[in-house]
Amino acid sequence: MTELDPNLRKKVKRLHQLTVYARWSLVIFSWLTLGTFGLWGLRAEIQRLLDYFTWAGLRYSLSYNLGSSLCLSICIGLTVSVLVWQSRNLIWGLPLRERYRLQQQVKQILASGSSHPLWKWINK
Repeated sequence: MTELDPNLRKKVKRLHQLTVYARWSLVIFSWLTLGTFGLWGLRAEIQRLLDYFTWAGLRYSLSYNLGSSLCLSICIGLTVSVLVWQSRNLIWGLPLRERYRLQQQVKQILASGSSHPLWKWINK
């Protein structure tokens, strides 16, 4: 990425920023939809666990409410995966493969012109 001109580097950074926003938006959307559904399905068990918490009670609450458990598992999995992905990028930087992919996407957006939906975001 050292041979890139500063203008293209800035556009690649904006596209990466958009990717981060999109991933966190997906996580928030999943918690608002699937997470709410999962917690609503477990409302009686949650009330019981608030009164008297045991790990066995939690295990049986999740094992006998498969739909709610699946919804919460998807939400937790998405959240953890985005946290790990973003932490890796912050600590070690973007991998070469991902940098190259972002560069190619920026070039494709620039080649397609203002008809591309991300044109305005990239060319702020």
